[in-house]
Amino acid sequence: MAYELYYWPGIQGRGEFVRLALEYAGADYRDVAREGPAGMKALLTGLEAGGRPSFAPPYLKDGDTVVGQTAAILFYLGPRLGLVPEGEADRLWIHQVQLTIADLVVEAHDTHHPVAVGLYYDQQKPEALRRSAEFRDNRIPRFLGWLEQILTRNPGRSGWLVGEALTYADLSAFQVVEGLRYAFPKAAARALKATPHLADLARRVGEDRRLRPYLESDRRIPFNEDGIFRRYRELDG
Repeated sequence: MAYELYYWPGIQGRGEFVRLALEYAGADYRDVAREGPAGMKALLTGLEAGGRPSFAPPYLKDGDTVVGQTAAILFYLGPRLGLVPEGEADRLWIHQVQLTIADLVVEAHDTHHPVAVGLYYDQQKPEALRRSAEFRDNRIPRFLGWLEQILTRNPGRSGWLVGEALTYADLSAFQVVEGLRYAFPKAAARALKATPHLADLARRVGEDRRLRPYLESDRRIPFNEDGIFRRYRELDG
């Protein structure tokens, strides 16, 4: 039975972290809301269904099992897709890395919506300029520097964040690097110059023969100004 991923059809957003894992593993899945109006209706209906409804997309169905929240979905999928080592300590550490990446994603989103999600960007532009300066100058280097530190301290020196092989955390690190390069090209270039191991990881993931066909296909939604990583030139300083 195919996995069913429920996420907004026009953006990469938080759902892209799950898509990357499914695509890399060659998993059989449906991106339900991209199947047309009926798929979008199913997404919205699913948010109201059952005694444990998800707060928001993404959520994943695997038969009768429903899992919401990106990090929880990846924690569930990791062992099923072969994207985590066998040891519990490593799996928990990968989960911690993913949760920290989720914090970065929230902060990236809040650069263009620092006051309220329900307001347009133009309604909070002065606050966005201030928030983005802090994000560019301090938070991007802090997050990427931490990932660099993990890479260099991996006992196996494998070039991956955890263990001896690629995990879903590496795919997620690639995604945030790509998102930052899109939204903050100048700030990202500065930060990646100081984090060469992370820059190399992102390059290797992007060139991987298992992932490249997806990245070059129309299944990979382009970054755009409706998603989390949005390019507003004035926010890049």
